Amino acid sequence: MPWYVARALRGTGGESRGTRLRRAGSGIVAGAICIALIGCGGSEERQDENEQTGELPVDIETASFPTRQRLAETTFLRLAVENTGEKAIDNLAITISIAGKAGEASLQPFSVRDDQPGLAIPDRPVWILEEGYPRLAGESVRAGAQTANEKTFDFGELKPGRTTEAVWKVTPVRAGTYTLTYRVDAGLHGRAVAVTPDGSPPVGSFVVEITDVPPQTRVNDAGQVVEIQGGGQGGGQGGGTAPASSQGE
Repeated sequence: MPWYVARALRGTGGESRGTRLRRAGSGIVAGAICIALIGCGGSEERQDENEQTGELPVDIETASFPTRQRLAETTFLRLAVENTGEKAIDNLAITISIAGKAGEASLQPFSVRDDQPGLAIPDRPVWILEEGYPRLAGESVRAGAQTANEKTFDFGELKPGRTTEAVWKVTPVRAGTYTLTYRVDAGLHGRAVAVTPDGSPPVGSFVVEITDVPPQTRVNDAGQVVEIQGGGQGGGQGGGTAPASSQGE
């Protein structure tokens, strides 16, 4: 065996063993590159290649979120968008974020970024999104698939003249004053642009005060626990008493 192996590696024509090994190695590398190119089709398909283009008109029919909230008290963010154009919107997308440097740096829609060194999870929630949300109003199953951008929710197709009303159920867990922003898009890659009737982008915000002060309540003649005037959630509602707990969606 030793003399056979040595002679086979030397080959004929005076070619050295090192030359033959280098040639064999080059062939293996070239073959691997060819296989990789064939498997990938030789090029990468653009993610936005099939996205519709142009301006698509929408109208924000409903945008509500209580402007005064309390820690651990569940509430709802509601956004209803109507397709007022003549074409279907392939991907109605809504992006939620908290305004300001800390909110914009966060990867999560209802959180802020904490720059303190050494934190394993630097995103700190201001609101906790309830499991199974967002949903479409009146529905009991989750809607609005999250995209590569975790702040953006894709609600799919919206036909002309139809309305999508999205509901987020959240619980505030961090006291303070925050500005929650929203933006409506007609696609996921920027080629299709949603516009309002006056041509402006469909965006908006809510300035929300979250307090850790417990509500002032009393028991009424019917035996119900109600909130005393002046201690309620705001949001533009009048005085009087209100139930101490809110109903679910």
